[in-house]
Amino acid sequence: MLLFLFTMVVSFFYTPYDVNQMRSEERLLPPGGRYRLGTDNFGRDILSRIMKGTQTAFLVGTISVIIGMVMGVILGAVSGYFGGWLERIIMQINETIQAFPGVLLALMIVAAFGPGTFNTIIALSITAIPGFMRITRSGFLQYKEYSFVEAAETLGISSPGIMFKHILPNLYPTIVVAASAGFAGTLLAEAGLSYLGLGVQPPEPSWGRMLHEAQSYLFKAPWYSLAPGFTILLSVLGFNLLSDGVRDLLDPKS
Repeated sequence: MLLFLFTMVVSFFYTPYDVNQMRSEERLLPPGGRYRLGTDNFGRDILSRIMKGTQTAFLVGTISVIIGMVMGVILGAVSGYFGGWLERIIMQINETIQAFPGVLLALMIVAAFGPGTFNTIIALSITAIPGFMRITRSGFLQYKEYSFVEAAETLGISSPGIMFKHILPNLYPTIVVAASAGFAGTLLAEAGLSYLGLGVQPPEPSWGRMLHEAQSYLFKAPWYSLAPGFTILLSVLGFNLLSDGVRDLLDPKS
């Protein structure tokens, strides 16, 4: 993950070649020499596009997880603390979202509103809300019965103060673990949408889009598909392992 973060930062200032410069005379060159990972079907440097694609992956992943986390935590806190008709309405919305598989729901949203980075972020943010909402709601249902919450209510502390200053800090470890795991899923979903042509649009580099373009050259130029494929594999694996490490660090008893 440090390697990917370093690559993303470097790509803002330097890539070996212009990521969109086409060289028809250098199409599908194998790795080696001037091109460390070879060239694609337009003669563009694959390494440069992989580096630039980290910006897309981390931008979409980070913003989607943050929006989904903020919305999920707020809705989960309100439903878990207040209960009643408000909880029923929020949980009905949550169950409606969960009725569709995450990637399918994102696919439907992007197909309805059109492809592009902004719509991809909105779609993936919506699919991220139920997970954070479920975690936060269950935590609030547990902690609101504790004596420190009753003491805060007796002292006249407002409901928002109790919710976000007294109860929510107890859920930080669980939320952080969910966010790190959700980031891996978001990276994979973004790559899937781009592979289907509904995510980030050309000429902006995207690992999923590169994989889509490479599928016609699997036997003629296998390095073309291996580069973005292994990049997606390693990034998703890295964040899943990172979430396991964060869980062990923040909750050793589990």
